[in-house]
Amino acid sequence: MSTIYGVYIIIGLVFAFFVSAFRVLREYERGVIFLLGRFWKIKGPGLIILIPVIQKMVRVDLRTVVMDIPSQDVISKDNVSVKVNAVLYFRVIDPEKAIIQVESFTMATSQLAQTTLRSVLGQHELDEMLSERDKLNIDIQQILDQQTDAWGIKVANVEIKHIDLNESMIRAIAKQAEAERERRAKVIHAEGELQASVKLLEASKILAQQPQALQLRYLQTLTEIAGEKNSTIVFPLPMDLITPLQKLLDKSVEGK
Repeated sequence: MSTIYGVYIIIGLVFAFFVSAFRVLREYERGVIFLLGRFWKIKGPGLIILIPVIQKMVRVDLRTVVMDIPSQDVISKDNVSVKVNAVLYFRVIDPEKAIIQVESFTMATSQLAQTTLRSVLGQHELDEMLSERDKLNIDIQQILDQQTDAWGIKVANVEIKHIDLNESMIRAIAKQAEAERERRAKVIHAEGELQASVKLLEASKILAQQPQALQLRYLQTLTEIAGEKNSTIVFPLPMDLITPLQKLLDKSVEGK
């Protein structure tokens, strides 16, 4: 009986030995194969056959990884303290480098992204952080992509998600925005006054050349006043209308 049990055990071990030689890699996976500790080749996807004990395989996922960069304390160029968090998109393009050149490419990329985020944003003022996010995203992405290239990593995109400000800074920004709106309103009002004065000057020159036009304008003004249903209307008579009447009166007096 013991002999039979021994045979079964041997058969089971042999079966397990051969089963362990087979690996199946998905479409988005690659296997980094080591032969006696040395890099041999990249395999996959599909069925992979390994020599147990002699060969080892490390799986590498080629899909894009979405990594959240924790909030970082950043001091801007104009000495304003803010908290900034972002999101990072990257993927492995060279499985050999990703496994051999760095111990953990995920951890290394995360730490590098955090330090790069603080370094790049610290070179800009707060206004640039708030208004030029697209430019800052591109700068951070390019720096990360250059530094992770040696690890076989491609950084596709970096997006700054949120910039947290303290209450005093929020109030200061609100006051600045209000002052800017008031300045624009005053400038627009001044430009309107300037344009109106230019038009009035042109109108006065035209009326000075045509005295009859001035009288018509005077009569039009009287018509507008009368249309407002005022019970009493007080208006001055222009000298151009009084002068002819005065001349007639003087002539009649001389005739007597």
